[in-house]
Amino acid sequence: MLESQIVEIDGTFLGALILEADRKTRRFYAAHDSVRTFHNHTVSAAGDLMNQVVRHYRCARASTTIG
Repeated sequence: MLESQIVEIDGTFLGALILEADRKTRRFYAAHDSVRTFHNHTVSAAGDLMNQVVRHYRCARASTTIG
């Protein structure tokens, strides 16, 4: 692992973005069950994946607080 970035939303640790050996690709390591579907997804633009992960987490959280 060359470098990583913590993904934390509203005080909850969701996982980490890990820079791959090519220094262009980032891989998401999911640590929270609500975003497990994104585990090992790779992207070249970290912001796109971050937005998807945040949206998915917030929707999952909202559905559990409503029900």
